[in-house]
Amino acid sequence: MTGADITNSDKLRHHEFDGIREFDNHLPKWWLWTLYLTVLFSVGYWIHYEVLRSGPDSLERYAMEVQRDDEEQAKKLGPISDATLIELSKLESKVAAGKAEFEKTCASCHAANGGGGIGPNLTDKFWLHGNAPMQMKTVIENGVVEKGMAAWKDQLGSQLITELVAYLITIKNTNVAGGKEPQGEAFDN
Repeated sequence: MTGADITNSDKLRHHEFDGIREFDNHLPKWWLWTLYLTVLFSVGYWIHYEVLRSGPDSLERYAMEVQRDDEEQAKKLGPISDATLIELSKLESKVAAGKAEFEKTCASCHAANGGGGIGPNLTDKFWLHGNAPMQMKTVIENGVVEKGMAAWKDQLGSQLITELVAYLITIKNTNVAGGKEPQGEAFDN
């Protein structure tokens, strides 16, 4: 045996399988450092998101992304019109914000499901002042004093009112169970 054979035989494992002898080499240092850094990163990630909860979780990040996309889409729509409000009613975050405001501000008169209470049913095809999106917006902004509907323009502002209208468009013609009897004129749209 030569010196090279002795050195190689020292590195060989003490087993052989099908005539193959395996070397006992160490892993490369770059590979080990990649492993160590990955483990260290995963521990830091776990502490940040799971233990301390100092970062947004995946659902919060999703909600922020949806809201950002909806805001970009709303900016592209341009000035407020019937078509714009209908497009806003297709944006999840705008409808959710409108629903939250409806439950806070409007549910006391129109019921939480929009079926009507003191105020009219907003889920059927009968409307007192029109059911076009811009007509809804005008009624919310300016109110109908003789019917007891307050003007909300100063309290809510333009953005919340457009979100309310977006929500109302989604519940229009859903005819919730237990809704108030029809009032006003029937509209097919």
